[in-house]
Amino acid sequence: MKESSRILFLLSPSVLLLGLLGSLALPQRVHGEGLHTSSHARRAADAPNISLKGPPRLPPDASHNLDPSLASFSIETAFFEAYVGNMSSPNLLTRRLLDNLKERTGVPAEVRIGGITADSTYWDASQEAGLFNFIDDKGALHNTTIGPGFWESMKLLPEGTKVTMNLNLEDLDYRLAFEVAKSAVERMSSDQLVAFESGSGGIRLASVAATVEDPLWPYNAPGAASQLGCVSSLAAGANRDGIVSSCSEHSYQYSVCDPVRTAVATLPNLVNHTRLAMFLDLWQPRVRSIRRQLGSHSFVNGEYNSVSCSGKNGVSNTFGQALWLLDTTLYAASINISRMYIHQGGPLALQSRDQLNHGGLSFYNLWYPVQNLNGPVKVFPSYYAYLFITEAIGKSKSVQIANLYPGRQANGSSITTALGDVSAGQLVAYGLWDQDGPLKEGFPSRLALLNLQIFNKTQDIVRPQASIDISAFIKTPGQQIKIRRLQAPGADVKEGSETTWAGQSYGSGLASGEFREETSTNPLVTLQASEAALVSLVQS
Repeated sequence: MKESSRILFLLSPSVLLLGLLGSLALPQRVHGEGLHTSSHARRAADAPNISLKGPPRLPPDASHNLDPSLASFSIETAFFEAYVGNMSSPNLLTRRLLDNLKERTGVPAEVRIGGITADSTYWDASQEAGLFNFIDDKGALHNTTIGPGFWESMKLLPEGTKVTMNLNLEDLDYRLAFEVAKSAVERMSSDQLVAFESGSGGIRLASVAATVEDPLWPYNAPGAASQLGCVSSLAAGANRDGIVSSCSEHSYQYSVCDPVRTAVATLPNLVNHTRLAMFLDLWQPRVRSIRRQLGSHSFVNGEYNSVSCSGKNGVSNTFGQALWLLDTTLYAASINISRMYIHQGGPLALQSRDQLNHGGLSFYNLWYPVQNLNGPVKVFPSYYAYLFITEAIGKSKSVQIANLYPGRQANGSSITTALGDVSAGQLVAYGLWDQDGPLKEGFPSRLALLNLQIFNKTQDIVRPQASIDISAFIKTPGQQIKIRRLQAPGADVKEGSETTWAGQSYGSGLASGEFREETSTNPLVTLQASEAALVSLVQS
């Protein structure tokens, strides 16, 4: 396969973490809920006001330069054509939504094709259709067959999109995997096809369940040596031929694969920085090890979302998930995970014996490209988190990020409530420094501020708020700052049409409504509960 030597292979043991972090004994604040503000409405407790501490210079624990494709996608093989369409009928909604992200960074999001359905995807070189799904009379997907025409759909992605293809090694049928890889190399450009991923969504190759109370990593923890992961795979000689370009592991913070885990997959458990950070901190030793061995940008999260087994209605399809996605992606970037591939698709019939979901598309998807058993074509609030992230990075290639609040312990882990986070995981702040920008290392060019306190549209309570004093990071006292907000009527909102980024909604894939950017000289930025803001500190 001399021709295929151009392709860098992505080692992916695809470790699936199903964290039961709802069991963490974290102090709970009173959550404000509801939209109405009549004189008779109850007043919920606000999150505490905080002041960010300097110095304003780029801190020693800041990340490497952020990859412009930090906010990327993983799409199930079986549902890829549902997302992008085919050459005779391209999906315009998907294209518009992907183009919006590319316009903000100048670089398209990367796409990994694979997941649980990759393990039941077969090859037929004589098949006329690019993709055929066997779906039973109840709407449940059983297996998928692709043919040579499958690669034509890659042309519908934005120009410059880099694609990773997940090969089916479930049955150890290396001939099948070779035929798929060979066809992909022959029919896709070398600029687009950048890697093959060995393994699946983690169910068969290396299925691991971990909680904060019983972690299987750091990799030197008891029991970790017996688990297949990036570090152990490289130690076993996976890169003896020098073909591994990067390493991918997968994560789902919660799960509905069985009733026990379904019970703790709730919106208040999900939308909390302490739980989120403690979950991602489990990867820090692995990230450091892989970066030492393969390079600074070599560790990626090739498949992740909030709730495995296709999400949970009322949790994964809400504005609360949008805030979780924003915080997850920024925190992952701050610990040097180079790219985050948010997973999209639908459930497989036999994904789990006790799974909650059957048929249709997943509740955790950022949009539904086609009508399906779970709803019409629509954009969900979570998509807006990716608009925020891509604008925060912008077109610079020299942006670095650090978590300013609650900040880090000496060992690199997040500061918890017990160690000084007075907000109990509700307030979060990140600084983004641009060494090619006018402020360089001296001051951040932007701040990302999040108020994760739960406020639901459905209850009659005055909406809480909190203020964050950013004085320590403003170069000239009294200077003008600019603020763009990520907003919805509440964390429980499921409609992208009710969600706005900088005053605009994207229900059709195109910006609708009046663009809104606040200007202020007040260093005290006020955030409503369940709201986030991107603050620009660069003077025009």
